[in-house]
Amino acid sequence: MVVQSEEKKERYGFTTGSCAAAAAKAALLMLLGGSDIHNVTIMTPKGIPYNAEIVDITRSKDGKEVSCAVIKDGGDDPDVTTGSGIYATVSLKDGDDIEILGGAGVGKVTKPGLDQPVGEAAINSVPRKMIRDSLSEVIKASGMAGRGVRVLISVPGGEELALKTFNPRLGIVGGISILGTTGIVEPMSDRAVLDTIRTQIRVRKASGKDVLIAAPGNYGLKFLQDTYKAAEEDVVLSSNFIYDTVQMALDEGFEKILFAGHIGKLIKVAGGIRNTHSRYGDHRMEILNEIVKNNLPEALLPEYDSLKERIGECVTTEEAVRIIGEAGISKAVFEDMARRIKSNLEEWAQGRINAQVIVFANENTELVSTGQAHEWVGE
Repeated sequence: MVVQSEEKKERYGFTTGSCAAAAAKAALLMLLGGSDIHNVTIMTPKGIPYNAEIVDITRSKDGKEVSCAVIKDGGDDPDVTTGSGIYATVSLKDGDDIEILGGAGVGKVTKPGLDQPVGEAAINSVPRKMIRDSLSEVIKASGMAGRGVRVLISVPGGEELALKTFNPRLGIVGGISILGTTGIVEPMSDRAVLDTIRTQIRVRKASGKDVLIAAPGNYGLKFLQDTYKAAEEDVVLSSNFIYDTVQMALDEGFEKILFAGHIGKLIKVAGGIRNTHSRYGDHRMEILNEIVKNNLPEALLPEYDSLKERIGECVTTEEAVRIIGEAGISKAVFEDMARRIKSNLEEWAQGRINAQVIVFANENTELVSTGQAHEWVGE
């Protein structure tokens, strides 16, 4: 079952947590009832019911264990787990608790700062609650209150899938995470991206680092790796959410932040733009022209109109960088740009974070950096 957004006409899907809870509920129903079932309904935290199709039902020879799967459908969200089988294997146990374990293809937490403690399966707290609530509902309805249940969640191929996710960088090894806070997958959800950024920040803080190193994307990460030998797991990818990343760094107790990025992204921050996605406006050349104007030597003032026109017609910041270089004003312009970026980052943090900046162009050409940036990149 997939929910469709009437406004955007996009298919909403269901999280791996919803799939795990549905599979667990179905497996327990079959264990207690003795007959196969092919659909089961759970209620997501979002308040939207999920009617899941149950597949690949198996029973142990002694009849004490049932396993089944739900196929993950993320709707129109480009989720690497879509199409994967989320399996639950259920058995009864002594005691009255519900034990949730991670099996093959489910990652294990190896670093502090994540939703689960080190050593635990990467099945987050909301999915765990969904699983417990679904199983408790079955136990209560069956009149078997006081019986314990053990459920093993597994994802065949999960270890390979995890290599396409942030898990290796977060210290989750051996598989994917069972995730979801609402039970619903919203296509290209900003909230999902922000949650990932916050998790990266928390892991870095929990590892004892004093400096939060951030880059808008993979270009920035590659630059830091190639130029400064930075470890991939030490760099938080902020996407376009520069302002939000600063706010989250502040929330998590960081007092130092280093942003490294391509001029095409960070020039927007120099102009006070908080989110660098193009839907919030481009303005790259306008900002560059304003900085050029403020740093043009008196002898070159008569040439400003010509420079402004040439820069304004540029499609890429790379071309603008070339024109600025030919005018002989690169140092002054890019140093002022870096100061503005630093100033805005610190202003967004109410002066409670010291920011440093490295800006590069194509082929890892560093254009400018602020005072302590090179020192901090190694911390």
